[in-house]
Amino acid sequence: MFIWLSHLNLAQFRQTLANLIPFGIKNHRRKVETPLLPVIDTHAHLDELPDPDAAIREAKEASILAIIAVGQDISSNKKTLEIASRYPGFVFPAVGYHPWRITEESTDETLAQIDANLDGCVALGEVGLDYKAKVKKKIQKAIFHEILAIAQRHDKPVIVHCRYSHKTAYNMVKEAGLKKAVFHWYSGPLDLVSLIAADGYYMSATPALLYNPYHERAIASVPLSSLLLETDTPVQYQQLAARPVHVRLTLQEVARVKQIPAEQIAAQTTRNARECFGLQS
Repeated sequence: MFIWLSHLNLAQFRQTLANLIPFGIKNHRRKVETPLLPVIDTHAHLDELPDPDAAIREAKEASILAIIAVGQDISSNKKTLEIASRYPGFVFPAVGYHPWRITEESTDETLAQIDANLDGCVALGEVGLDYKAKVKKKIQKAIFHEILAIAQRHDKPVIVHCRYSHKTAYNMVKEAGLKKAVFHWYSGPLDLVSLIAADGYYMSATPALLYNPYHERAIASVPLSSLLLETDTPVQYQQLAARPVHVRLTLQEVARVKQIPAEQIAAQTTRNARECFGLQS
């Protein structure tokens, strides 16, 4: 994914690049002068990083409190569980079945793997619907329905991918009777925000706030009590290859969008993450 900055004037463009320097653009290493507020990265694909241990050390040194590591298929889930086992109390695993990874041959085995390992995880994810994916909608919905039943049986939150399918995904989660859910990287309809929040579900913000007006408008309307921060590591945001430490960039952008002090956002989103995933204080 790339950052398109055509909507910015030259001064805004320069300021955006200046703000990004402390977070890794151009590999700049100057010290960040602002306080390192404790925050949680609630969505990272650590298994996709070339050196997840280095990224985890970097996050710890930057006062990141915890990372929710998400899986996508059998191989990804195995790697995620293994990484989390090396960092108990800091990396918390979720196992999932991403709609991009669905195949007829792997579905039964993947769902069985999720069912067998879910009690040792904080969530079931990444899962959901993607109506731009090649997998037929009917198949996606059938598998998502089974996944939601597994989550309900284990009383675990789901981390939901819902590109071009926000209302359908929300309705399915609600109808399944789930108590907790995260609508990851929420950029959906504004009229859905209040419904998601009223049901006690969460929506998460990413560094895409730098450039995506749909994500910005959505996050601006999300109540702080329903908001989580994430990076979707290792998504590429222009020159910035996201790592968990860049959840600080998400925090900075949420503060800009919502015009709320970063300290308040950090404190509330951390409480939200602890409540959603059952993390100890």
